[in-house]
Amino acid sequence: MSRLKDLRTYIDKELANITDLDKRTSATAHLYGVSLAATILAKKRGLNEELAAMSGMLHDLHAYKSGSYDDHAHLGADLARKILEELGITSKEETDIICSAIYHHDDKLVTDSPMDELLKDADVIDHCFKDSSKPVKEKEQKRYDALCKELGL
Repeated sequence: MSRLKDLRTYIDKELANITDLDKRTSATAHLYGVSLAATILAKKRGLNEELAAMSGMLHDLHAYKSGSYDDHAHLGADLARKILEELGITSKEETDIICSAIYHHDDKLVTDSPMDELLKDADVIDHCFKDSSKPVKEKEQKRYDALCKELGL
C-alpha cells in the first residue's frame, strides 16, 4: 500500500467519527479537494507531489475532529505530526515539511516556503472553485488572482 493510501485510510476512519452527515461530507470533500489541488500544483511547480497530497489531506483534520477553527492551523500541525509519527510513513524531514505547510496554511497574506505556499494556494483553489457563486474572501483575493494567472484562467 502506498504512503498516501495509508494516510487516507487513517483519515477516512477519523472522518467516519463525525456524526453529522453534512459535516462529514463537507470535511471529506474539502480534504480530498485540497489534496488533489496540491498534487496538481506540485506537479506544475516541480515540488514533491506525494508530500503535497499528504499535507492537503491533513491540513484541516484538527478543525474537523474538534469542531473548532480556533488556532486550527497550529494545532493541526501538532496533530499531523502525531499521526505521521504514529503511522511511521514519513522521515523526520518529510514530517517537518508537511507540518510547516499545515502550520502556515491559514496565513494567506504572508509568504513562506514553497511547500507552505503550495498548501495555501491549494486551499484557496478548493475554497474558490468548489462554489463559484460565493464571493472570494478578501484575505484570499490576491492569491486567487495570482492562481488564475498562473493557471491561465
